[in-house]
Amino acid sequence: MPDSVPGAAFCDRIGWAPSLKQQQQLLLLQDELRRWNQRVNLTRLVEGDDYWINQVFDSLWPLQAELKTPEHQRMAIDVGTGGGFPGLAVAIALPQTHITLLDSVGRKTAAVEAMAQSIGLDKRVRVITDRIETAGHDPTLRASFDLAMARAVAAAPVVAEYLVPLLKPKGEALLYRGQWEQADTKQLERALKPLQAQLASTNMCQLPADRGTRHLLRLRQQNRCPATYPRAVGIPSRLPLG
Repeated sequence: MPDSVPGAAFCDRIGWAPSLKQQQQLLLLQDELRRWNQRVNLTRLVEGDDYWINQVFDSLWPLQAELKTPEHQRMAIDVGTGGGFPGLAVAIALPQTHITLLDSVGRKTAAVEAMAQSIGLDKRVRVITDRIETAGHDPTLRASFDLAMARAVAAAPVVAEYLVPLLKPKGEALLYRGQWEQADTKQLERALKPLQAQLASTNMCQLPADRGTRHLLRLRQQNRCPATYPRAVGIPSRLPLG
């Protein structure tokens, strides 16, 4: 990406060289976010580095491996998408990936669906308004995804219960986290046992411009997730596994 384009240095840092079309889509997404944010409270992170670091960079740095093979066809889901991140950024960066954006708040999903259409992603982006505890038992969603991701949704054991049932046998769940300690790992590993999953890797990143520490946890199935999970609405957050 030419240095004159906003966000160029951040894309370089994750080893991604977006095409001209992708650059235009990221800029158009920012414009759409500004426009919709006036009607629906989606996010305060819209301008300048707030957008390029806290939205685009923070959405894409965990996918450095996938960014090296953008031609691969993948099925992905973003649970608790809110204002459309990381899902819309991932859809732009991985042009062969079909992605489902799931959120329980209808006014947010309506805005995200409109934004996806405006930037030309509607053929690869599906937006669903539902609770994940319900969606996780939908036969059109369960065990259907190569990548299941969630950013800033809930505690890690809760997010694991949301995501693992959505994975194909060789799929991976991506948990976007802030600070992460050894005690957190032990708690998550206890939660993964009944889900028949394991923690495959933990990666850390310092956001540019001293914007904080991020961690990415990748989970993989060991065996098929029991049909019990996710539990009924509200129970995973009220009584986390582990």
